[in-house]
Amino acid sequence: MRPEGPPAEALDVVIPARDEAGRLPYGLERLSDKLVGLPLSSSIIVVDNASADATARIAARWSGPVPVRLLRCATPGKGAAVRAGLLATTAPYVGFCDADMATDLAALDDALELIRAGHHVVVGSRRHPGSVVEVYGHPLRRLGALTFNRLVRDLTGGVTDTQCGFKFFTGPLARSAAADLRTPGFAFDVELLLHCRRRGAAAVEIPVVWHDVPGSTFSVRRHAAGCLRDLVRIHAQARCSLAGRRARAVADELRAG
Repeated sequence: MRPEGPPAEALDVVIPARDEAGRLPYGLERLSDKLVGLPLSSSIIVVDNASADATARIAARWSGPVPVRLLRCATPGKGAAVRAGLLATTAPYVGFCDADMATDLAALDDALELIRAGHHVVVGSRRHPGSVVEVYGHPLRRLGALTFNRLVRDLTGGVTDTQCGFKFFTGPLARSAAADLRTPGFAFDVELLLHCRRRGAAAVEIPVVWHDVPGSTFSVRRHAAGCLRDLVRIHAQARCSLAGRRARAVADELRAG
């Protein structure tokens, strides 16, 4: 039962979902149970990412203690789905997590506490010394994740685990950063964190309990090449942005002189 008294704050949680009919009911049940116990008003936005199964129907018909809204995103890719979901939020606090709830939702308490304390970006990190990673799938996937995060650490301000599907933000920042997001695929987290960093918001990493849940749509063999292409583009975008800022700074100095 939700604590008595009118909630002073609100939280919107986005779940990107592509062909998640098998895992979505469990995820919605767990997330709803967690949110209903929080001392703030909460809602869930399920973004159906062109699923071919019953994902959309499950979300549309879901009935529980926390409102669930279905949003459709025809552009394929987890990044596209998260972008659509974040732009559809209205709450002062927002975030997203995966349909399988691989990250234990106890971390949500820490995330909200940090955001209320003035931090604007809080991300779950399986690389945090305090994290408990119970299972991590195929060794190739683990190796790929480690390599990926080393490649992008400079873009995200030192974040050690960019790909954990558990990130929370202040609402205005999330919506502003999502509006600039152009990566539709699995590398979107890097660009999203980069846009937050450009707005002066450094990410705080928190420990999580994480368990690999079978059924992930990500495949190293199928998606690694696309992620690499996206990283090259994000790196180029970052360099161009930096060069542009430096050029503007020089121009400002010349005008001032």
